[in-house]
Amino acid sequence: MTSERDHRIDFFRGLALIFIFWDHVPQNPLGQITPRNFGFSDAAEIFVFLAGYAAVLAYGKILQRDGYLIACVKILRRAWVLYVVHIFLLAMLMGIVFFANSHVETRDLVEEMGLQHFISNPQQALTDELLLRFKPNLMDPLPLYIVLLAGLPLVLPLMMRSAWAVVGASLTVYLLAPAFGWNLAAIKDGVWYFNPVTWQLLFVLGGFAAIQGQRPRVPETRPVWRQPLFRVAALYALVTGIITLLWRWPDVHDALMPASLSSVLYPISKTDLSPVRLLHFLAIAYVTAKLLPNGGWTQNWAAQQSCRMGRYSLEIFCLGVLLAPLADMVNAMADDAVVMQITTAFLGVGLMALLGAWLDFTKRLNRPLTAIPA
Repeated sequence: MTSERDHRIDFFRGLALIFIFWDHVPQNPLGQITPRNFGFSDAAEIFVFLAGYAAVLAYGKILQRDGYLIACVKILRRAWVLYVVHIFLLAMLMGIVFFANSHVETRDLVEEMGLQHFISNPQQALTDELLLRFKPNLMDPLPLYIVLLAGLPLVLPLMMRSAWAVVGASLTVYLLAPAFGWNLAAIKDGVWYFNPVTWQLLFVLGGFAAIQGQRPRVPETRPVWRQPLFRVAALYALVTGIITLLWRWPDVHDALMPASLSSVLYPISKTDLSPVRLLHFLAIAYVTAKLLPNGGWTQNWAAQQSCRMGRYSLEIFCLGVLLAPLADMVNAMADDAVVMQITTAFLGVGLMALLGAWLDFTKRLNRPLTAIPA
């Protein structure tokens, strides 16, 4: 594997974090321009796919350089850090939500964030928190990432040797999971909102893309719009985008959608990563990769801010989770005025960008000084 960093990955990770923050603020007008409004998939697919891409790219290099034991230890150490961050983040989130709820009269933020379990049964909630069974509405992606990363040592060596075999096994598990009801337990006899048994396929596909992207390939001589796979992917993305827009007008949707197609298409499960969601994300990812084959466009100022956030995705994600209820509180206190909703949405992104800039600055400070020539 090469050591050159693909800044496109950082950019889209940062963009996904912005979308996740906007989607987590109720009634946020900017939430109307996030991917979930223009297709079956949303920012969660971007986050998980790129997490798999970055993990296999990073730990695959360690595996090749230092061996399996060192790679395994580093992966599990990172998973442990994520677990500790999850516990700490949940404690901070509850404190912020309870504080915000005391200042809002128009709605119940505790209920919005899914914290009723802690109110009704705090002792059991603490146990469930440690077992990753208690996850408020904003917290679901992080436990999913912890489980997927913890399982990476089991497949990374085989993926480096035979990536197609791992994808085949992952696809088999993905197809069997809904039929057999495979999922992890959550509170009150529930299951995880993001089923790790199915979402692992997207994580594996991200790792597969990382491996394939490092291998030399024959340049395509035909223009991108003449390539059959590009046409199919673009057409699927367009059709699903139109269907998603029709959801805003149920009467029009019902009139235009054949009943036979609706019976096959719906329900589109996010929990089990419905095949139409998965195909939509893969189509979007393929079209984007074809239209943006290199990272030269990431050098402009705005793209650099997103790239910086993507490089520190854990810290930025945590900040976004904490900012969402605060933005909701401020919006509610302003009677959900559109101007205030837009202001808090951009202010939150600005704070996320500032954190990324600060982390980048402190990282440069920690670099060893080069020797000064005499």
